[in-house]
Amino acid sequence: MHFTKMEGLGNDYIYINCLNGYPSDLPSLARQMSNRHFGVGSDGLITIGPSTKADFSMRIYNADGSEGEMCGNGIRCVGKYVYDKGLTNKTILQIDTLSGIKELSLTIIGHQVVSVSVDMGQPVVDAPQQLWVGDSAWTVTPVNTGNPHLVVFLDKPETLKLRELGPLFEHHLSYPEGVNTEFVDVLSPEHLRMRIWERGSGETLACGTGACAALAAAVTCGQAKRQAVIDLPGGTLSLHWQADDGHIHMTGPAVTVFEGEWPEH
Repeated sequence: MHFTKMEGLGNDYIYINCLNGYPSDLPSLARQMSNRHFGVGSDGLITIGPSTKADFSMRIYNADGSEGEMCGNGIRCVGKYVYDKGLTNKTILQIDTLSGIKELSLTIIGHQVVSVSVDMGQPVVDAPQQLWVGDSAWTVTPVNTGNPHLVVFLDKPETLKLRELGPLFEHHLSYPEGVNTEFVDVLSPEHLRMRIWERGSGETLACGTGACAALAAAVTCGQAKRQAVIDLPGGTLSLHWQADDGHIHMTGPAVTVFEGEWPEH
């Protein structure tokens, strides 16, 4: 089975062309291929398939085999995949995801996609609340950007022992299906930085939906402007939360790492 390894700001996924059919047991396949010691190594597996209401469909399986609704970095690479491989000649694409249809705008240089802007839709921001995690009370802002997030504002997120703290947030009793958590430092109203703990994948170098959640929470709490850049461990995303329709537009790179073959069992 042919696959393509791709990444957006170090948020890396394995991509499979499923336009003519899906492999069996995708959760198990995602766990095997995502293993960084005995597999290809990735944050998860993304399939590209047909759709009756969009140009293509996208399904995402995290490294632990759980299915996610949406991935901002992953969907940018979907746009690059279908264009670079000649599956479409469109530079504006509609992608069907479990969190709805997302629109991509492709930037082409030398017949290849170098960056993608994604209309991530309207975030839903709830009021800040106190959440007991371990032995401490944390102020969190719940945000849904197609999947659930908790945004925590604090100084110097790089000092957190995230391998210990992240699972406590992810598996909190208040979120039986798991939750993503962003630890955000607002450097200025137009510049944020953050670390991410993704449900099903652990700490990742980037998270597009998480970056959108961070901006939405920061704007709602009066800490940021609607247009800002966010530094993630894997690089920088540009975000614009438009006032007219309430949609967040996210722009960032998409990179092909390598092609490979996976033995079919």
